[in-house]
Amino acid sequence: MFENKERTDIALLGEFGLIKHLTDNFKIRHESSTKGIGDDAAVLNFDGKEVLISTDLLLEGIHFDLAYVPLMHLGYKAVQVNLSDIYAMNGIATQITVSIGLSSKFPLEAVEEIYKGIELACNKFNIDLVGGDTSTSKQGLVISVTSIGYADKKDICYRNGAGEGDLVCVSGDLGGAYVGLQILEREKLIFLENPNIQPDLEGKDYIIERQLKPEGRRDIVDLLAQMEIVPTAMIDVSDGLASEILHICQQSEKGVTLYEEKFPIDPLTYETARELGLDPTVCALNGGEDYELLFTIKQSDYAKLKHDVDISVIGHITDKNSGCKMISKSDNVHELKAQGWNAFKL
Repeated sequence: MFENKERTDIALLGEFGLIKHLTDNFKIRHESSTKGIGDDAAVLNFDGKEVLISTDLLLEGIHFDLAYVPLMHLGYKAVQVNLSDIYAMNGIATQITVSIGLSSKFPLEAVEEIYKGIELACNKFNIDLVGGDTSTSKQGLVISVTSIGYADKKDICYRNGAGEGDLVCVSGDLGGAYVGLQILEREKLIFLENPNIQPDLEGKDYIIERQLKPEGRRDIVDLLAQMEIVPTAMIDVSDGLASEILHICQQSEKGVTLYEEKFPIDPLTYETARELGLDPTVCALNGGEDYELLFTIKQSDYAKLKHDVDISVIGHITDKNSGCKMISKSDNVHELKAQGWNAFKL
């Protein structure tokens, strides 16, 4: 949570004064941003490109816990998870709008922290902030981000293009964000029982950051373009590997075989999961919030990426009647089930 002895009541600025105060330092970087903040609507011009738009909603108590999520990290993450949807279409994100609902417990200084995180994300991912809204909220903090981007029509990847024999690939590593969340939740419970005990996060930096400050994989989109690979289907790993590959299979009307031994799991994720009594493979399959890119490619493209250490081939697409399954390290066959994040299971 935010701690600052200085406290400026937001009501002193008013809605438009608040928007101006928070967004004055944001720079316009893209020629496509004809008109940004300051009018009734943003004006964008993409010169014949296909326009991509995605929106995500983050709610306090559902998607984040201010007991351990710093406000600056929250602002950064709110932008990043939304950009990830554009990258999952094999597109380039260029603009965002940010709408925020605030309760009276948040002073101006706290909101400034959120926008510092938003600005950091905009700077890192080369994004223009071009609009949004602010409102009072009686249910806690609400953040809604809409991301806008573009791609050539021939480069756009949908979830329904996977073909039989295609290879299943994933960037980065899996399960870290979920295991990091379990560490944060554990330390929160310990603190609530005894506020004099300081959180024990030593040596867990990587997985804590995977949860609090994940990174959208714009670099993978650029890498695939350099390799002249257009994936046949793609999705980002927000709800867990199993859920995401099933989305691809359902929309492509195909089956899949994944191999547990091929799953990229960081050693710290693996060891910490074991410490917590969790199965690292289950964390990778169902944990979610890794925001890596899961995609399928034609076998003929394999030679182009086989030496890239940040992309793992974890299986292949099969015919629909073969079903969706995982082959374990002990050669047992397991049916894949979506057991990750459910937005309406409270």
